[in-house]
Amino acid sequence: MTNARTALEARYIPMLEYAAAWDLQKSIVQQIDKEERPETLLLLQHPPTYTIGSDRHPEHLLLDEEQLKEQGISLFEIDRGGDITYHGPGQLVGYPILFLDSATLDLHGYLRSVEQVIINWLSGYGITAGRKPEYTGVWVGDEKIAAIGVKFNRSRGRKGFITSHGFALNIVSGIGQGGFSGIVPCGIEQYGVTSFNDLTGLSMTVEQAAREIVPHFSSIFGYERHSLVE
Repeated sequence: MTNARTALEARYIPMLEYAAAWDLQKSIVQQIDKEERPETLLLLQHPPTYTIGSDRHPEHLLLDEEQLKEQGISLFEIDRGGDITYHGPGQLVGYPILFLDSATLDLHGYLRSVEQVIINWLSGYGITAGRKPEYTGVWVGDEKIAAIGVKFNRSRGRKGFITSHGFALNIVSGIGQGGFSGIVPCGIEQYGVTSFNDLTGLSMTVEQAAREIVPHFSSIFGYERHSLVE
């Protein structure tokens, strides 16, 4: 997906509560709509959190309120597409906040481009990742390594949309046996989840993954330059 884009500002935040990140996204959406800041890629980690998108299926949450409290997991019903997923330490969450012009708008193409960023990064480590036609996200065989759910916010000042929400890429080992065990991830019962470190045996940190993802994102989306702010 290439457009006439100039600068991307990527920002890495080591840990941020989900509510604060959601508010930050909304603020940046407004700033980009008013052309007050460059297009932005937020990269961060969340404390243990379940988020439920617009395709709501309460039965896919396997824990009750008391169990959530005991395990220290927050729960949010949010305004992105998709079902329930998990965010937590050891996972790189990316929120691209970009303007998409109506004249060249391709919503499915945008999702495929976000997937391709992750596929290309994994390829550099010899991991063959791809897609499943019936599901959004990035897969290695029958295990999901990255979930994707986005919102397209209609611009108030220009003809187009500003994106928010984004991807959650599993990095640390064992994440599939952690928070994901309390849900049916994205409503998919027949497949599992995996992580970068489980697949490679490496000890990649989320911060390192964030640094490496930025140039891949910039390349796929056609930015002339990018920077990472910490």
